Amino acid sequence: MSPNQNVCSKVKETIKRSASRNIRFIQAAISVVNSVHLQPYSCKFSKKIYTQNQLLVLILFKDYRNQHYREFIEDVGDMERVQEILDLSQAPHFTTLQKFLRRIKSIYLRLTFKKTVKMFYSTDEGIPVTAIDSSGFTSGYCSHYFSERSGKIRKHFLKTSISVDTDLQVITGFVASNSRVHDTRHAQKLLRQCHKTRKSDCYVMDKGYDSEAIHRLIREDLHANSIIPIRSWKNEIIGGTYRQEMAHQFNNIVYPRRQLVENRFSVLKRKFNGDLKARRFLIQMKEIAGKMIVCNLHTFLQFLIVKVFYGA
Repeated sequence: MSPNQNVCSKVKETIKRSASRNIRFIQAAISVVNSVHLQPYSCKFSKKIYTQNQLLVLILFKDYRNQHYREFIEDVGDMERVQEILDLSQAPHFTTLQKFLRRIKSIYLRLTFKKTVKMFYSTDEGIPVTAIDSSGFTSGYCSHYFSERSGKIRKHFLKTSISVDTDLQVITGFVASNSRVHDTRHAQKLLRQCHKTRKSDCYVMDKGYDSEAIHRLIREDLHANSIIPIRSWKNEIIGGTYRQEMAHQFNNIVYPRRQLVENRFSVLKRKFNGDLKARRFLIQMKEIAGKMIVCNLHTFLQFLIVKVFYGA
């Protein structure tokens, strides 16, 4: 085989792999979205050209491919297999997806997210160690390059906290806010949310979450263990029963698993973009929910590949 033929065969193999990756994601997204039992149409006056299930799968597929609306719809128009699986007579206009994202209720995205979490576990299966941390998603709708060239200031960050199963790398919960809040305020809401979805035996967090109230919530209300380093200065008296326990019996073996939540944030921002394109906070929250759903679906597909090729 000549060098040119060898290159062509590799290109064709890459394209084939990419196509199958898209198909696998579409099929997984359809399965999850169908389990939410969305109404076919948003109201009785709908044009009834596209169902809500079709549009939601396309929104998730757009995030999976990390594309803008216009570019994404142009590509979908060339994907006959994708249109066939979704039963589309033609690709919708990009504004159809934008309007759908504004219209759909956030509760349906939350339900879809919970369905992705359930894909990884049996009915009563718990999580050994859950890690919690926070980061920011840029709420600007211009790139860093455009900001530097134009001198325009980008929008602020939406603070987002997530909980991650350190064994399976599954995002089990998330909380976001439009303003800067202390880590502990996010943690209280997130701990109850993720523990209700899937109970954990232990929670690990960094020093930003050091609080007797957080320890008490985890130990007494959630009946789990907590590992949070103590923020202390010289000659400071450490207050609180659980904080004193941390100071004397800190678990240095389990705590390093907290770094795995940072790995999930890295995946979210590298593969699915850390910029939010919407201008309204409510729609930005929907974009964040979409990224969490897509990240879990991506993780699930990776597990399937490992099982097929390695028999794990």
